[in-house]
Amino acid sequence: MAKLLFLRDIGPTEVGGFGISNADDLLLVEDVQLVQQVCSAVSVEFDDDSVADYFDEQVDCGRLPEQFARIWIHTHPGKSPSPSGTDEETFDRCFGGSDWCVMYILAQGGNSYARARFNVGPSFDRRLRCRTQLDCEFPSSDQEAWFLEYCENVSIHDPFLSQNPPVTQSIDVDWWRPSTVTFERWTDEHSEVG
Repeated sequence: MAKLLFLRDIGPTEVGGFGISNADDLLLVEDVQLVQQVCSAVSVEFDDDSVADYFDEQVDCGRLPEQFARIWIHTHPGKSPSPSGTDEETFDRCFGGSDWCVMYILAQGGNSYARARFNVGPSFDRRLRCRTQLDCEFPSSDQEAWFLEYCENVSIHDPFLSQNPPVTQSIDVDWWRPSTVTFERWTDEHSEVG
């Protein structure tokens, strides 16, 4: 959950990814993996080649598709976690062929939305309650790695920056890293104390 909160707050747009589930509990999401995507304030568009590469990598790791390709996670930069018409269209188009799938949305302020769809037998949807499970082991926070993953995969499309043509921005990775001079001065000052 910490990674998803970080990804939600790092930029001004939606951000999307795939949930990687525990092999013994498919609704227990252990990681969120980004793929290359173009994001706006109201949409996320995954790059097909990047999705194919992600699927290959997950299979090479020994995971089954139900562990890495059934849960679509994305954020909303606004307060509402309710799925938009674009979200519903994407969910139908990209996940409608699987036997089951989940759409999870985390909005600013912490409100969330989760819905499972079962496409076997009489197809139906069911809203899910979500909770953060803290009674199992989980990796420590690694904001620098999360930020680099964001920079490597997310391009921002803001149609309001320019009248023609729309601008697609890339993130400058270097602003994240503290300058060496600042870091050395900080460590020198603190090593002198005591």
